Amino acid sequence: MLASMIKKNALILCFLIVSQWVFSQKTLLSNSSKVSIITCGTGNESYSLFGHTALRIQDPANALDLVYNYGAFDFQTPNFVMKFVKGDLQYFAAVHTFPEFLSQYQYEERAVFEQELQLANVQKQDLFDALNESLTSGSSYYTYKFIDKNCTSMVVDMINKTLKTKLIVNKSHQDETYRAILFPYFQNHFYEKLGTSIIFGTKVDQLGTQLFLPFQLLESLKKIQYQNNPIVSETKTLLSLNKEAPFSYWNNPYTYFALLFFIVLLNKRFINLFFLSIMACIGFFFTFAWFYSLHLELENNYNILLFNPTLLGFLFFFWKKNKKGIYRLALFNLLCLFVYLIIMINKVHLILVLPLLVTSGIILVRIAIQNKRRIPIII
Repeated sequence: MLASMIKKNALILCFLIVSQWVFSQKTLLSNSSKVSIITCGTGNESYSLFGHTALRIQDPANALDLVYNYGAFDFQTPNFVMKFVKGDLQYFAAVHTFPEFLSQYQYEERAVFEQELQLANVQKQDLFDALNESLTSGSSYYTYKFIDKNCTSMVVDMINKTLKTKLIVNKSHQDETYRAILFPYFQNHFYEKLGTSIIFGTKVDQLGTQLFLPFQLLESLKKIQYQNNPIVSETKTLLSLNKEAPFSYWNNPYTYFALLFFIVLLNKRFINLFFLSIMACIGFFFTFAWFYSLHLELENNYNILLFNPTLLGFLFFFWKKNKKGIYRLALFNLLCLFVYLIIMINKVHLILVLPLLVTSGIILVRIAIQNKRRIPIII
């Protein structure tokens, strides 16, 4: 879903070959033409964990079988990483022949499903023309947003615009939060699941009313009626090669629990300070992303109460041998952890962060006890 990493030269070559044939003149679709939603299964790479959505236009009379894919981007974009973090990276549509598109997913061993839309011929033509217009005019470029603007929402917008009504809406998992909806996609990807849980703020704790995932669209289309008839008649499986992510000897909760257990068990000052400093640095990144990024999912990130940037202050106070400062800082962060626990009570990712919370709590309590000023006893 987060987009296929298409190499720049290959993408341009593919686009030129196909577009030279398709856009050289306006093609009038025949009565045998078909418009389908293509839903691609999840992959093992981080950018493919959520699947993918595309549009297929078929017309045997015109020897036409094309896939319009709104999940492309140029990996060689200057300052690519910073643009992605900031949220102003430009995504765009690319067109492929269907055999070429299908062979890529067959190579990646990912399932492919097809749902033909029950549209009138004039609507098929309008959609086909709008897709080609967006490619030639450059209007297919858009600023990617994880929930609000992605390959799925762009396809939905194109269809709704063609039908001149907001027909395609979310009909799946409406009673769950966005965060809860995402969780099942992280099978055997534990650290991706943990990382996504802690970097996202309050937006993903809202109910997932918006249609933003490929399989949400697939399930929703089965329930949508258009002119008193189902918008799709059936869901075909074109490829059933959905390969499960293999078990990883490091990317699993066992390594996570073991590492934190040994940190608590060893109870060494250097290790404790290193752990707290890492937590603080992560907190600094969350703070930076909160104010720098245009991704609304990164705003209001209460997880900085756990990954508290002030934890870095322990390095200064221990260097200065300032027991009073150490003690007060430990109490402050313990208070933050208590507030964090209250906030997290009803959150779906509590179980994920609880080991980190407990580890930090134990270390901070030990530090507070060790540096508490003892009251002298006068005999």
